[in-house]
Amino acid sequence: MAKEPRFARDRISLCEILDRVLNTGVVVVGEVVISVADVDLIYLGLQLTLTSVETAQGLSLALNSRARAQSPKECA
Repeated sequence: MAKEPRFARDRISLCEILDRVLNTGVVVVGEVVISVADVDLIYLGLQLTLTSVETAQGLSLALNSRARAQSPKECA
């Protein structure tokens, strides 16, 4: 009996991958520089975030509460 390759046993459907990405989030970062004769003319920085609204709101709340905890207290 031939042993089945590992990748054949661990197949994941596109729906499962999308579910995992939306629950955890993915950030893709890239840069594009257009230059002519070694002179940079245009620089384009890209950042793409792919996540669900629920995950983004949870992350936003966590970041806001952390920022409030780290901000200096106002003196009266």
